[in-house]
Amino acid sequence: MIDAVAASSWTTWGIAAAATAGVIVRPLAWPEFVWALTGALLLVLLGLLPWHAAMAGVAKGTDVYLFLIGMMLLAELARQEGLFEWLAARAARMAHGSATRLFSLVFAVGTVVTVFLSNDATAVVLTPAVAAAAKAAKAKDPLPYLFICAFIANAASFVLPISNPANLVIYGSHMPPLMQWLPRYALPSALSIAATWAVLRWSQRASLREAISSDIEVPKLSAGGRMAAIGIGLTAMVLLAASAFDLALGLPTFLAGLATALLVLRRSKCGPMNVAREVAWSVLPLVAGLFVLVEALEHTGVIQALSGGLHDLMQRSGTLAAWVSGVMLAAGCNLANNLPAGLVAGRVVALAQVPEHVRAAVLIGVDLGPNLSVTGSLATILWLKALRREGHSVSAWRFLKLGALVMPPALLLSLAGVFAFG
Repeated sequence: MIDAVAASSWTTWGIAAAATAGVIVRPLAWPEFVWALTGALLLVLLGLLPWHAAMAGVAKGTDVYLFLIGMMLLAELARQEGLFEWLAARAARMAHGSATRLFSLVFAVGTVVTVFLSNDATAVVLTPAVAAAAKAAKAKDPLPYLFICAFIANAASFVLPISNPANLVIYGSHMPPLMQWLPRYALPSALSIAATWAVLRWSQRASLREAISSDIEVPKLSAGGRMAAIGIGLTAMVLLAASAFDLALGLPTFLAGLATALLVLRRSKCGPMNVAREVAWSVLPLVAGLFVLVEALEHTGVIQALSGGLHDLMQRSGTLAAWVSGVMLAAGCNLANNLPAGLVAGRVVALAQVPEHVRAAVLIGVDLGPNLSVTGSLATILWLKALRREGHSVSAWRFLKLGALVMPPALLLSLAGVFAFG
């Protein structure tokens, strides 16, 4: 009986590992969601996970699905109405021929987009705009500016609860009110953003010595683009209010995105089908499949074992537990991607009933750790796709060499910043 249970557990772990690897590597160039759903379906068909448990796993992601739909609608509306291209062109013009100034301006725009629209929006939507701005500025090497889109997408992703979907899965239904979140994560976020800017700026210093064109044509922002900007601003205010009153963020995000879409499409030449066709709906079954995989892992007892180990570590030292958790998760995200890692980590910290500084360290590891490699986060994988569409490519080795410079200082400073908050 024990051997049968062990074999069942090993089979479950093997399927979960293979499905996660498929999401990251994409064999046969099949979409990521195919591998996640295939793994989830196999677990049910082989009797390793009861179907009702699988459906319960899918249901646990409801708030994340609503959040993603709202954010994807906002991002796609902004893209189709030219809002991001307008912002990027303005930044390029404000650079006045200075590559260094353009670098800092793009970094600032990327930070704002990440904070208020999430890291995926920065990776997917801002990348083409930055590529266009670099081309308009006649930059010989556009990669220093494009790297910003990848690195700031993770470095600024814990400024607000809405800045990264992984934040939702770490806290689940226990998201802290905004007035608790801001003081806890303000200093770690500031240190993360500053360290990322400094190291990235230093590493790209040779390319940023060139002169760039100051004659940049700024496209006219349409009425729909202005409405999209207003909608994004109002959405940010709604979500800040929801956070302040300790409300789940999924439904407000969905309703704000839908309301903005209805208002923008009344003034836009883009029809509803154009917007719907371009939204990356495949992210939703991908996330659902990952929730099922995590549910299966929980059934094998591995999550309980990890939570027990974390609890034992906290008994020795809460500070040590925070540092070990943050660093190990930062590394682990690059092996398994931060979304499944975040789902597992969220369950572990909930079961272990960790203090807030340990949970904060876990969240920072999950959010910031992916800046080491191209496989670390869904946002970085989406950035690579956007990059290829613009005719550019970055090898995994080149990104790893740069990530090994950029990520560790930001991670260590951010984790140290956790302990400055009460």
